[in-house]
Amino acid sequence: MKSILSDAKRLVVKVGSSLVTNNGTGLDQTAIAAWAAQIAALNRMGREVVLVSSGAVAEGMQRLGWSKRPSALYELQAAAAVGQMGLVQMYESCFRQHGLHTAQILLTHDDLSDRRRYLNSRSTLLALLALKVVPIINENDTVATDEIRFGDNDTLGSLVANLIEADALVIMTDQPGLYTADPRKDPSATLVSEARAGDAELEKMAGGAGSAIGRGGMLTKILAAKRAARSGAHTVIAWGREPDVLLRLCNGEAIGTQLVAGKMKMAARKQWLADHLQVRGRVVLDAGAAKALQDAGKSLLPIGVQQVEGHFERGEVVACLDAGGQEIARGLANYSADETRRIMRRPSQEIEAILGYVDEPELIHRDNLVLL
Repeated sequence: MKSILSDAKRLVVKVGSSLVTNNGTGLDQTAIAAWAAQIAALNRMGREVVLVSSGAVAEGMQRLGWSKRPSALYELQAAAAVGQMGLVQMYESCFRQHGLHTAQILLTHDDLSDRRRYLNSRSTLLALLALKVVPIINENDTVATDEIRFGDNDTLGSLVANLIEADALVIMTDQPGLYTADPRKDPSATLVSEARAGDAELEKMAGGAGSAIGRGGMLTKILAAKRAARSGAHTVIAWGREPDVLLRLCNGEAIGTQLVAGKMKMAARKQWLADHLQVRGRVVLDAGAAKALQDAGKSLLPIGVQQVEGHFERGEVVACLDAGGQEIARGLANYSADETRRIMRRPSQEIEAILGYVDEPELIHRDNLVLL
């Protein structure tokens, strides 16, 4: 069996608290250095890697001398704030050994559900990857109380995979993969080598959280794989301390549990755009722009817009109509309705002079546009 990561160019790698902090005893520099070395090697091979790292709260607990995870939200926030300093410092020093820069990105689930903030986050992450910088992502636990209470970084990893259209999500955990039952309780449990992401049988197999340090159990990982598959990303669940696990997976070796996405990447993303987003406004296109979208799969430029209807903000969904009033496409707008009215019928190179800034040359990029 070949690894589903062998052809993956863009990866989201999630590492859990128990791995990062050596089961809560403090940041594991040896393990973090090993992952940094592997990601640096993948970077040299032309692969793009975004790292979603747990461990801020656990590291903060260790620094503050707390042996038990507190239940009070303000104490969890304090631990996250203290621990984040050491966590990022460790990653930065390890990646610097390989000549790579890192960037700290703190997100909440709200950042990825609000269309404008979604688009801002996406643009930032893609820019960092283009600059060969390794983004280190964590939940913004210090300000988002509901994320501490209910959130987990398995879910965040899957949302980031959707956000940047990753080819695969790798969840590195303290178990070799998904088992038919909890191997700590059932000696007859066997490893699931490959399954389809979203298979209901997988959720029946999964137990609860197994660590006093981390928040996510195997069920959160299965649900994360299901979510990642919506945008066509495969998921691998593997033991984080397996030697050179990322390199071996990307070189074709099947390790851990492979959860295969059922849809092609772009088809799944287009389906998501078409079915699950509410249209906030409409733009009427001239014949040339309509043809460019329909026949050539081009992005929509402001110069091709004849009329703007309704009120929408940056990142909200806009319907694209031809001159006859027929909806031919919809997508995420890079500019608000008021801004679009100011730049419509004008070439992209004039956007900055008109608005005082330029975000993107396109009104709707083709990656964020679906034909109907």
